[in-house]
Amino acid sequence: MTTLYGIKNCDTIKKARAWLSANNIDYIFHDYRQDGLDTKWLEQTEQTLGWELMLNKRGTTFRQLSEEQKQGVDKMSALALMLEYPAMIKRPILIHNDEYFIGFKAEQFAEVFS
Repeated sequence: MTTLYGIKNCDTIKKARAWLSANNIDYIFHDYRQDGLDTKWLEQTEQTLGWELMLNKRGTTFRQLSEEQKQGVDKMSALALMLEYPAMIKRPILIHNDEYFIGFKAEQFAEVFS
């Protein structure tokens, strides 16, 4: 089973979905905004990938936080922020055969599905 997590209108998600389709790979797409996000999934994913890797500090949502919020980010506050603002999660997150991958590079996906 393969699931791709992200936000539908994200350019990186569009590239990842196009790659999966072009390579005839069946997958489920989970849109954080439409399908929701729960604490259990977020905590399980964080245990595998780590909150530092998951937190998108380059995105608009993170940059709009106060300096105090940005400086005080730890695991618990990062998870709370990602739950409240799913756009703060780096995209995509791919789960394939119970392995977790983050980001999209065609070479990486080719290796995952080889």
